[in-house]
Amino acid sequence: MQPIQLFDLASRQAEWLSLRQEVVASNIANANTPKFAAKDITPFKAVLENSQTTGMARTNPNHFASNDLGSDMNIETRAAPLNDEIGRQVSGNSVSLADEMVKMGEIQRQHQLNTSLVSSFNRMMLMTVKR
Repeated sequence: MQPIQLFDLASRQAEWLSLRQEVVASNIANANTPKFAAKDITPFKAVLENSQTTGMARTNPNHFASNDLGSDMNIETRAAPLNDEIGRQVSGNSVSLADEMVKMGEIQRQHQLNTSLVSSFNRMMLMTVKR
């Protein structure tokens, strides 16, 4: 029996969310550090697209292709775009606390959705096994 790919995908997204939360927390921690440039990581969609190997063909662009990421997710830390409202501060810092707090809210919502989907899928599988 092959492993169910939904759990693998959820695990990869949870790892990506953890890394993104770490980068955003670092931005918040360095909000008052002179010449600190805000950072962000590669979007999850790009991580999935860059890591796909040759495998099953997709008949519909909305279908996921099979892939084997292992522990290498091809996630890169990059400079976050400057906020138009604050730009670069006098100290050379480019962290916008409002933007970073919005990112933290997005991370929390995505993590809750990920956890809820896995929990629901797990309950569904347990119901089928009981019958």
